[in-house]
Amino acid sequence: MSFLFENARLIDPDAGTDRVGHLIVTHGRITAIEDQSTAFPPDQFPDTARMDCNGLCLAPGLVDMGVKVGEPGERHKESFKTAGNAAAAGGVTTMVTRPDTLTAVDSPEVLDFVTRRAAEMSQVRIAPMAALTRNREGREMVEISFLIDSGAVAFTDGDHVLTDNRVLSRCLTYARSLNALVIAHPQDPGLSRGAAVTSGKFATLRGLPAVSPMAERLGLERDLALVEMTRARYHADQLSTATALPALRRAKNQGLDVTAGVSIHHLTLNELDVGDYRTFFKVKPPLRSEDDRQAMVEAVAEGLIDVVCSMHTPQDEESKRLPFQEAASGAVGLETLLPAAMRLYHSGQMTLPGLFRVLSLNPSKRLGLEGGRLSIGAPADLVLFDPHAPFILDRFTLQSKSKNTPFDGQRMQGRVRGTWVGGTRVFGQ
Repeated sequence: MSFLFENARLIDPDAGTDRVGHLIVTHGRITAIEDQSTAFPPDQFPDTARMDCNGLCLAPGLVDMGVKVGEPGERHKESFKTAGNAAAAGGVTTMVTRPDTLTAVDSPEVLDFVTRRAAEMSQVRIAPMAALTRNREGREMVEISFLIDSGAVAFTDGDHVLTDNRVLSRCLTYARSLNALVIAHPQDPGLSRGAAVTSGKFATLRGLPAVSPMAERLGLERDLALVEMTRARYHADQLSTATALPALRRAKNQGLDVTAGVSIHHLTLNELDVGDYRTFFKVKPPLRSEDDRQAMVEAVAEGLIDVVCSMHTPQDEESKRLPFQEAASGAVGLETLLPAAMRLYHSGQMTLPGLFRVLSLNPSKRLGLEGGRLSIGAPADLVLFDPHAPFILDRFTLQSKSKNTPFDGQRMQGRVRGTWVGGTRVFGQ
């Protein structure tokens, strides 16, 4: 029932510290954190399992905000079992699941199925989101109160933009009365419809339909105006362009209850990675310019953007092995989130406590979850990793059922050596 991690490099995102020490887990919770100078003779804790971490990093498990699991309806792309295995291998201890399934998670009955299925099949925790409107069609609000009672942590129509301002304002007003979090995908659907890449010279040379970065700014400005009117709790799921950041900054300065996220792909890849029409690099929103990528990294480091996620979107081979314009958008990311984030650490743009603040602590705080902390009393949802271990990613070794990763064949650094959920080890190397 007790476990002692010795000689670990403890990464505490809440305190902002990175130090060597020891951590004790009892009954699934962290019960003590000791300095490196503390000695633990073998007879001091006779009934406690011990693990010498040899200076590897021990941090709160990742809380991945926006994971697509194909149940119900698309189990051939990803199941709760394969997603849970992939999450454990990637150091993700909580998957915040999206409602864009077939059928959509828009009723307590469907949400109950998702919750029970995940409890039976997944090694890691799930925190399910529910749709904001019936079948994500943007016409009729779901029963937000009943869905909260059934366990929904937030409400979103995913990448389906709710265009009717009256419907959205009513949803925000009702969500505000229940203190529910609304998550939106900032985009102007008129400008972005049919687009495959970001507008610019590269898109023109490739002859691909493109969307201006201004579409994201227009969508965010609209959303923030309605948030100002309703005073609802709001989170932008993915920002990816520098032109959208001033609006976010103004909203925060005005005291609105607003946060924003960005996917790891938009922090580590740019539009040129599409190269010769490589569809594994087709994501939504599309990859942006290098200037936009750098602006996103700076916004995360500054704290303007609060959350970094994988935006895990499994697609089968048939959906991706198509001409670029016709191929499905999305990439898997549960297992690549941590090593891809290590690129920001190794480049000197982020510290490890800073990274785990946006990967673990901030999403937990925003959703009212217990995880994401390395403090006494917190659940022992932990990841042990070597930030320097090099490897070349082979997509066929991924635990995900779908293998659509843009990092296939790339040199990466950062290996997960162990993952614990509630003090129980769910992955080890």
